[in-house]
Amino acid sequence: MAVAAESVTTATLYEHRHGFARRWYRTPTFVAGLAILGALVLLAICAPLVTKYDPTHQDLGAALSGPGDGHLLGTDDLGRDVWSRLVYGARTDLRVAFLAVLFPFVIGTTVGLVAGYFGGKTDTVVNWLVSVVVAFPFYVLIIALVFALGPGTRNIYIVITIVGWVSYTRIVRAEVLSAKRREYVLAARAGGLSTPRILVRHLLPNVITQAIVFSMSDVVLDLLAIVTLGYFGLGVQPPTPDWGRMMADGQTFLTTRWELATIPGVAVVITALGLALLADGLADLLRPE
Repeated sequence: MAVAAESVTTATLYEHRHGFARRWYRTPTFVAGLAILGALVLLAICAPLVTKYDPTHQDLGAALSGPGDGHLLGTDDLGRDVWSRLVYGARTDLRVAFLAVLFPFVIGTTVGLVAGYFGGKTDTVVNWLVSVVVAFPFYVLIIALVFALGPGTRNIYIVITIVGWVSYTRIVRAEVLSAKRREYVLAARAGGLSTPRILVRHLLPNVITQAIVFSMSDVVLDLLAIVTLGYFGLGVQPPTPDWGRMMADGQTFLTTRWELATIPGVAVVITALGLALLADGLADLLRPE
């Protein structure tokens, strides 16, 4: 029976991988999202090659100058090159957003897997913790916790992990509750396989798909949270470039240099669009044919 269960799991994984490789380039939303996000990530990685100014260098004599004189998008109120700060800001915000998703994903998936499989008191305690966290609005809770812990990248990771794990737990738990009653899991149990092997080898590969899809949407939420915290001065701290801080600094000059606040906002919208399209495409690709 255990051998049969192993065969079913292997066949399911092969089907998903083969279907993904065969269909990804024929899924418009996935291709569009991959193109947008890929371009942004490439731009962020190659920041030193596509900019010629230090994003933190101040030239007060050239403050608030328009595009030209070597400054593609002009300079801000401290004479810093806007293009350099925009590109390096992409590097900062994307790195923080993707890393901030990683910790809740791992913790939430693990907790949901265990709670859904064992049930009983374990599931009751997990559901109680989830209910406590989801009782508060996402952004309000994040801002309140960062305000309590203090600004900075490290505290952003801590706060998003505290708040974000519950979504993955609920998704994985619901999948496990259904999957643990299927034949391949019952066969693995009857075959005498250990609980950790059943969880990791048989259940996890078959229940993690929805969590992976949600993680792409979660990056959007985290990115918006990071930008919002930066706007309020609670996020990435100066002099490190950050889109939220750029919008906050630029809003003072909306009547004379409106692009100082608008361009970082457009960058956030484009990034969110790319991630949303990628998430939709992944949902279509990972759905069984």
